[in-house]
Amino acid sequence: MNKSVSVRWLAVDWGTSNLRLWAMDEWHQVIDHKSSDQGMSTLTSDQYEKVLLSLISDWLPATGTLPVVICGMAGARQGWLEAPYRPTPTPLTKLAQAAVEPSVLDTRLKVSILPGLCQMELDSQDVMRGEETQILGAMQQQKLSSGLFCLPGTHSKWVVVEHDQVRNFSTSMTGELFQLLSHQSVLRFSMTGKWSDQAFVSAVSETYEAPAQLMARLFSVRSRTLLSEPETGEMDARLSGLLIGAELSGQRHILQKNEPVYLIGSDFHNHLYQQALVSLGFSATALDSEQMTLAGLRAAGASLIGVSYD
Repeated sequence: MNKSVSVRWLAVDWGTSNLRLWAMDEWHQVIDHKSSDQGMSTLTSDQYEKVLLSLISDWLPATGTLPVVICGMAGARQGWLEAPYRPTPTPLTKLAQAAVEPSVLDTRLKVSILPGLCQMELDSQDVMRGEETQILGAMQQQKLSSGLFCLPGTHSKWVVVEHDQVRNFSTSMTGELFQLLSHQSVLRFSMTGKWSDQAFVSAVSETYEAPAQLMARLFSVRSRTLLSEPETGEMDARLSGLLIGAELSGQRHILQKNEPVYLIGSDFHNHLYQQALVSLGFSATALDSEQMTLAGLRAAGASLIGVSYD
């Protein structure tokens, strides 16, 4: 870190398994960054301040206070302090106004934890915590006021934003189902750890067009292995494609041929979903999840700290 540049505030993404911290200057640019495996799942509420201080000792000011803006699972019920979900529709630009401030022993800290979002309708109840900050970052970076977002991963989120407000969203357990089926079901005997793009795209099309056949087509991953000699990696890709195709079919009502889907995820997941969407005739723009988290925290930090940025 450049010692001649003072840390103005900290941006923190505190997840279930890990946390990431960025030291920001007065222009909201990154001076330094750190990470740790001390996520929410390893901590009790009274341990958060101690963990934070152990990581930022060289960033603390000699006098005054250091603002800390946190998104993610630190605001969960089992986290540092619960930041209650904000119900949809909710303006993303107002997230910072609903931040909560846990009490701290070290008076050099001023901590703000951003809330998550919830959907209360009985037939579509859902929650997110952390993804809303990524979407805020994407809106800022891409200069959008409306858009369709997909955050692929273990639990994929599909989010509709209109006029800077999250109107509705849904969660698909696609990634978790792939992990369970490929590691704990009979289908594990067909997995090779390799990949076939052709098999993936073909499987996406199958369940996109006929999602009701997903259960039967899943077993074909096993039966094809027993009755033929598939290409190496075909069955891994087929399982993934069947699941993602069914997920995309469930989003038909919001997918539009002339509007891009903004993907916010890892390079791996962005590539899979972009490939699937393009094969079906849709367009997709891939955005890095870490960069969108930082951009969202930067926007929230600017609002909370009162310093503008370009």
